[in-house]
Amino acid sequence: MPRKSYHVSKALKEMNRKRPNPKVAFRHLEKAAEKNDYEALYAIATWHLFGYYLKKDTKKAVVYLKKATLGNYADAFYDLAICYEEGVGTKINLAQAFECYLKAFLHGDKQSMYEIGRCYYYGIGVRKNIKVGSIWLEHARQIGVS
Repeated sequence: MPRKSYHVSKALKEMNRKRPNPKVAFRHLEKAAEKNDYEALYAIATWHLFGYYLKKDTKKAVVYLKKATLGNYADAFYDLAICYEEGVGTKINLAQAFECYLKAFLHGDKQSMYEIGRCYYYGIGVRKNIKVGSIWLEHARQIGVS
């Protein structure tokens, strides 16, 4: 795992203080994001997506998630998949959701293994294939993911 950038480290340090100042942490994240730090882009996306420390803005969250995926950031692919599947901050696009789950898995997100199986099993964004879906779901169960 690569070392955290200076500004991401400063943001984490700020948020781990006894009395953190989210505004200070967010400024550090923004500075890192300006340099295309994918971890910072993902962090900003989650703050917007869930309304952490600032007003919830799911459309902005999707913009930042897309930027974070340019760095093959697995968590960003996973969260973007959910946005596409549920229509959060963007229009529902089941094919894009499936593709993002697949990319999340390929970049190391284990939960996506279950989601890919679910998509195949029920035909969500991909041609329904119960046999293939069952294989993915069984492998996910074997590693403790459901």
